[in-house]
Parts: sequence; structure tokens; C-alpha cells
Amino acid sequence: MIFEAVITTLDEDASPHIAPMGFHYEGPRVIIAPFRPCRTLSNLERTGEAVLNLTDNVAIIAGCLTGRRAWPTAPVASIQGCRLADTLAHIEVRALRVEPDELRPRFVCEVVHEQAHRAFQGFNRAQGAVIEAAILVSRLSRLPVAKVDAEIDYLRTAIDKTAGERERQAWAWLMERVQAFRRGRLGDVA
Repeated sequence: MIFEAVITTLDEDASPHIAPMGFHYEGPRVIIAPFRPCRTLSNLERTGEAVLNLTDNVAIIAGCLTGRRAWPTAPVASIQGCRLADTLAHIEVRALRVEPDELRPRFVCEVVHEQAHRAFQGFNRAQGAVIEAAILVSRLSRLPVAKVDAEIDYLRTAIDKTAGERERQAWAWLMERVQAFRRGRLGDVA
């Protein structure tokens, strides 16, 4: 099972890099497998540490995919890094080993600290729709236009029926990104 999170790593200048990414568990180990090339991968190769932010703020996910990466952060307990200030919980991990791959190396990580920050309030269909749309946006250059359009049309129903202001803003950012991509102003989304 793949879980969606927002991963924070540190760039070379110690500033936070914030990126949405899936991860999964293998027993007690956390597996992070970023595609090449990306800064999260470079940062993990250099430091071996990351923070998995478990957030219900889908605007952060949509924001990161549309060039909005300046989100408030807070210190963490056990590694060099930071967490999102607006997160339900965070998990600090350290890589035990890397399984090389030309496209998608796997970082097998141990959990060194985890902490809850606030209670989960429940599911909202619009949040799920934004996450699915964000995944589409991250793959615009690899998916057929008809598939993207069909999925966006389907997901829009959840936005129309159940979105709050945060989800509507996130959706708007993603739809702007789709339109800009189609006008040829943007290349691959990473």
C-alpha cells in the first residue's frame, strides 16, 4: 500500500525542500523511492535523512506541484531537518541502505522519531480529488490528454460538492498548471 505524504529534506544550503511523494512500509521499515532526477533524491543521497509529513492540507501538495514551496516549517527531534508546521503528524527517518536503480532507487529507512500534532478530523472527498489531480499534474507529459481530461471531469464533481476554500484554491492551482502545460509554457512537472 502506498501512502501519500509531503516529504521534507534539506538542500545543500540547509534550507528545506518540500515535495509531495508516496512511500510505503515493508515491515517496520519505510521505503522512499523517488524518480530521477529530483531534489528529494539528491538530498536523500547526500544526507540519508527525511521527514514524512502526514497532512490533510492538500493545498501544500498542490502548491508544491505548482511552484509554491514556501510553507512554514518547525524543528524536529532526532535528525537534521524540519517538518511542516501544518501537519497532523510527522515521521523522521534515516536511510539504512539504498537499493540502486537507474530510474527509481529505493531508500530503506528506519523510523527514528514520530509524533502526532493534531487529530484527524475525517475524510473529505475534495481532498482525495485534489490528491488525485496532483498525481495527474505530476505526470502530464506521460499521460494521454484524453485520460487527463476524463479524470479531471470525474474529480471535479467531488470539488463542486464537498470542497472548502483550501481545496478550491488547491484545485485552481492545479487546473492553472494543466492549462499552462497545454499552452506549451511548461515542461515536465517534477
